[in-house]
Amino acid sequence: MAIISMFYGLIVSMYYMDNKQHHSPHIHVRYQGSEAIFSIPDGEVLDGSIQTNKGKLVQAWIEIHKEELMANWDLACQGETVFKIEPLK
Repeated sequence: MAIISMFYGLIVSMYYMDNKQHHSPHIHVRYQGSEAIFSIPDGEVLDGSIQTNKGKLVQAWIEIHKEELMANWDLACQGETVFKIEPLK
């Protein structure tokens, strides 16, 4: 697992070789003991849950950084090092 960004108490991670369970590009987001998995292409929650207002922040961040997230996804699926992405400001 690699932490790719942190903002407003949210920790955004991407796991290496993690394309089996959800079969689509996604990120893992943790916030105060909760975790949700968000689809990169559309920002939808695939699994888990976090506070609604925090989920909206994650969705906005995904929209802004979609190209970078997809590049990271490709790297992670190949087991390569992913890069950090700017936090939401």
